[in-house]
Amino acid sequence: MDTAVDPDLLRRFVEAAERLAISKRVGLAVSGGPDSMAMLLLADAAGFDCHVATVNHGLRAEAVNECRLVEDLCGKLDVPCTIININLAKGNVQQEARRARYSTLAQWATRERLELILTAHHADDQAETLLMRLNRGSGLAGLAGVRERRLIEGTDIELARPLLGFRRSELQAVIDGAGVAVADDPSNRDRVFDRVRLRQGLERSDWIDVDGLARSASLIEESWSMVEGLAAEDVTLHTKRHGEAFAYDPFAASGVARVPVWIEVVRMIAGDLGVTLVRGDAAKIVAALQDARKVNVGGVSAEVIEEDGTNLWLLKRETPRRNA
Repeated sequence: MDTAVDPDLLRRFVEAAERLAISKRVGLAVSGGPDSMAMLLLADAAGFDCHVATVNHGLRAEAVNECRLVEDLCGKLDVPCTIININLAKGNVQQEARRARYSTLAQWATRERLELILTAHHADDQAETLLMRLNRGSGLAGLAGVRERRLIEGTDIELARPLLGFRRSELQAVIDGAGVAVADDPSNRDRVFDRVRLRQGLERSDWIDVDGLARSASLIEESWSMVEGLAAEDVTLHTKRHGEAFAYDPFAASGVARVPVWIEVVRMIAGDLGVTLVRGDAAKIVAALQDARKVNVGGVSAEVIEEDGTNLWLLKRETPRRNA
């Protein structure tokens, strides 16, 4: 079987892997679709010590055969492959599938002693994500799009996306060149999903520059990373224990309002209090504190106190209400 890939595409993959500091021993999440199968071919050609996991969500009978396609390619490449079967909880199918997939992949990576999992998100995915979130009125965090590297929530396992500089058509060319059989997921054409409708709209709009959208998302991510860094610095330098609460001096680092930073600080403090606070709720707390109003939102109680002539934001867990 000839699995040789285009030298230019291989060079770009290696450069992306080096820039993201991807070690040679990695896990790959491979669905059987053309994008992830192309990623496997590229990683193997680049000489990575690949360990593959493919997930069957139990949603479609065809998934068994799709996992078998992954297993067959791994066999030809002499790459270890694990098939993970999961049962989804009721509710939002796509959201639940994503949550369950990453959770089980993290468990698999821990068992295999892998610190990093590669996924096949590419430039077209990034452009679609940015446009979807613009449509929803997302803030800076949402517009940062698909992160190149991040931790799987609640774990020490990282995800890396070395294909964000690649187009879907380029990955398809890798598959075509190798003559590899890939899965065809009909949900990728089901217009009940917002992403599918947007993708089809993009395909008809030749005036939209997908690469430009992907670059914009990358630049927004850089800005968002700066906000996260400033917030983490504020929590370290300008927040202190105050009994069972935390007191934060919002103007210690700068004499001007930094609302995006403050929202992240409130979320981080809430996390230290054992509360998971969504950004919308953190924004409500910040708005109230700017007006010196006491507020209880999302399990957090917040108010402004004065200490040594300085106004501090005091945050603590909200006291549970007793039933009459």
